[in-house]
This record gives sequence, structure tokens and C-alpha cells, in this order.
Amino acid sequence: MTERTTSPKTSSRAPRGPRRRDSALTKESILRAATYEFCRNGLGGARVEAIAQRAKANMRLLYAYFGDKSGLYIAVLEHVYTEIRSAEQKLNLDNLDPAAAMRELVNFTFTFFGEHPDYIALINTENLQRAQNMRKSRKIAKLTLPLVTSIEDILRRGSADGVFRKDIDPINLYISITALSYFHVSNRYTLSAMFGKDLGDSAWLKGRRDHAQEMIFAWLTAGGMQHLIKKETIRPKGDSRRSIVPDFARDNL
Repeated sequence: MTERTTSPKTSSRAPRGPRRRDSALTKESILRAATYEFCRNGLGGARVEAIAQRAKANMRLLYAYFGDKSGLYIAVLEHVYTEIRSAEQKLNLDNLDPAAAMRELVNFTFTFFGEHPDYIALINTENLQRAQNMRKSRKIAKLTLPLVTSIEDILRRGSADGVFRKDIDPINLYISITALSYFHVSNRYTLSAMFGKDLGDSAWLKGRRDHAQEMIFAWLTAGGMQHLIKKETIRPKGDSRRSIVPDFARDNL
């Protein structure tokens, strides 16, 4: 009778821990490589082969993880917006007084876009696509909800303290903050050529940051168009000077 030996079950299988770590690292490497390619070449110009080569991953794994080029592009969009929203949450705005919290949010947004011009290229590409890829993501919209809630809380606390006006829409506010932090980066070269100034110069950027802060806080704390209308009501009778309030604004207030 021949004695039969059996090996322990664990000897024929690799430990799950290291394999999972390797998988996560490979995915991260592919995402970073894909972000680089999509930011520089757009959705149409980026090549999956170039992404795999940059990530030092084989094509089979890339397709296994992300499905296809479109799936990888959506994953990159989610990766970028996750990074932005995660960085915002680390600001702990809820623990700051309203004015300091708002100043911190404006400063962060201004700095973030200045340090990530490639992300702006990616966002511009998706706008050219009319956000058809972003709409397929279930994650990106959810990522934004905590930010809106945080801004609402800052505005509520600021209004209660008498620091901010009471009629401010949080989404409109964030869009304004983004516009003041974004436009000079996305249009840096055309604006620099147009005005003969280097919009990447550190001194100019400092002035632009101060300008953005002042504009946002002037809107947060002033009476807005209502303030202009009140000025009109105290004009001397018979004053024929042209109104400083646009007709469309007067009609809508």
C-alpha cells in the first residue's frame, strides 16, 4: 500500500492580502497614467496602449479592471473629483467661524486649480462632450453633496451672526468661487497675450487671489442690487442722470 501525502490547502494558494494590495496598486497606477494621458490628449487622442505602457501594466488587466476606454475615462473623472472633494473635506470648514471658513474655501479653490492645470484641461474636455460621460457616473454627483451641505451651514451660521446676507444660494456661490479661481488658469495663455501680462507670474496671482477674496466677500456682506436701487430712490427730484441699475435687474428684483 502506497502512502499518499497531501499538501496543506494554503500551500497551493497565494495569500489574499498581498494580492489585493498588488491589485489596488495596479489600479492606482493605471488611473494615474490614464489621468496624464486624458489631460494632455483628450478622450479622442489618448491611447489605451500608451496608458498601459506608462502604468507598466498589461492590457488584459486594464480591460479587466475598467472594461474599456470609456469606462477608464469615467474612472479618471471620478478619481479627479474624489481628490478635489477629499481635499475640501480636510479643511474642516464646519469647525471654523463663518468668515474664516469662507475665506479658507476661496483660498483652497484658488490654490487647487492653480496647482492642477491638467485637471482643468480634463474638465474642459468633458464640457466639450457636454458631460455625457460624467452623467454615466453615479459617484460624482454624490461626492458634491457634502460640499453643498457645508456651504449651506457656513452661510446659515454667518447669517445668524449677522456676518452674511440671508439670500445667498450655495450653488451660485460655489460657481462664482470656482469661476474666479478657474478662468485665469484655463485661459492663461490667450489672456496673457491679449493684455501683455504673464498670468502665471506669482505677483499677479497674489493680486488675483486678493481680488477674488474681495469680490466674494463684497457680495456675501453687501446688499447687492438692492443696495443700488436704494441709492436711486434718494436721488434729488428731477435728476436726469442715467440709471446705474440695468433694466433687467430692476425688473427682476
